[in-house]
Amino acid sequence: MIGVRAVLSDRGGSAAAEMALVLPLLMVILFGCLELGNYFMNEHRLVKAVRDGARFAARQDFTNYPDCSTVSTTTRDATRNVVTNGVMSGGTIITPNIQATDVDVTTSCATSAGGQTMAGIYTGRTTGAQIVTVSARVNYRPVLAIAGFTGIGLTLNAASQAAVSGQ
Repeated sequence: MIGVRAVLSDRGGSAAAEMALVLPLLMVILFGCLELGNYFMNEHRLVKAVRDGARFAARQDFTNYPDCSTVSTTTRDATRNVVTNGVMSGGTIITPNIQATDVDVTTSCATSAGGQTMAGIYTGRTTGAQIVTVSARVNYRPVLAIAGFTGIGLTLNAASQAAVSGQ
């Protein structure tokens, strides 16, 4: 018969018991790092896509920007496709959970910058320099959504501006 003293001094299962106590904390740290990395990767993808969209929109002809507040439908739709899919038509979605309606393409005019009047390709334009702004706001889809954790409620935001320089 095994005595109480023998049972209390036995260390055979101590590693398993310690692991059982520490494992939940390790899992929280592991999945937290995974989720944080995924968030930053998606944020980077969105920022890059919006920057590419602003560059694309800035290279469009001046006729696609009839005034200081209007972007032609063709340019707007093509820019939205560049942001969401990386190409003007077709392609696969770059940032998870993004829709074309999540992307805004707006324009404004600047008649001076830093106290200096516009020159170069903007000389003689009554509206000044045309500036296009591309922005996107996307609901973040967590990695843990596959396990049913969908209520994080974070959004990814990105915006980029570029001066329209025509073709």
